[in-house]
Amino acid sequence: MAEKETSPTTRRAVLLAAGSAAVGALTAACGTSAVALRTAPQQTSEPASPPPGTPTPGCVLTTEWGTGPYYLDLDRVRSDITDGREGVPLRLDLTVVRVSGGCRPLKGIAIDVWHADAQGTYSSGQDVFLRGTQVTDSAGRCVFRTIVPGWYAGLAPHIHFKVRRPDTRTETSSQLFFPEDLLRRLYAKQPYARRPVPEHPNARDDRYRDSGTALTLAPVPDGAGYRAAYTVGID
Repeated sequence: MAEKETSPTTRRAVLLAAGSAAVGALTAACGTSAVALRTAPQQTSEPASPPPGTPTPGCVLTTEWGTGPYYLDLDRVRSDITDGREGVPLRLDLTVVRVSGGCRPLKGIAIDVWHADAQGTYSSGQDVFLRGTQVTDSAGRCVFRTIVPGWYAGLAPHIHFKVRRPDTRTETSSQLFFPEDLLRRLYAKQPYARRPVPEHPNARDDRYRDSGTALTLAPVPDGAGYRAAYTVGID
């Protein structure tokens, strides 16, 4: 199923995590009391604490991308969004900070995540697989358990996210990419290998060529799958 993406809209501040070097520090715990969401929490949080002495990553500017046609305003609060879909497990640790406030962690920020399954298909309004919402804890952290997305159309494989700040009603939407060498390795295995794999999953995408490097995760092995962290800074 092809997705038509909008062009870059505005430049917003996004604080980039230090890739795999910071993964161990960005374990997450998510709460739901700080934002009024329409759906009651379906899962407990995953309490964890970063080790002491963790350095604060530097802030940089990066492109904000639109939500695309597959966003659904569901407020389905849950950490595990797989819904039984096959694929390589991925734990995604997200942290939200306020750049203009000295990179201060923000509590009570709703984060929506959604992406395609291993065959490049998005869930529709009647399905909810690979979609979910979490709310950041006092350290600005939350965690999603999902799978590495498959490829589709002429786009680089990606995970959409939207950060919603209730006090100002502002939103920040963007996408996270994966290293191309990792994608080629994973796509050679089932269930991804049911389809021919593009020779260059990322380089064919204009968005990736424009700002993909700054938005690329640095996954590290984690049990049967991978784990990656990213810190998003908002105004």
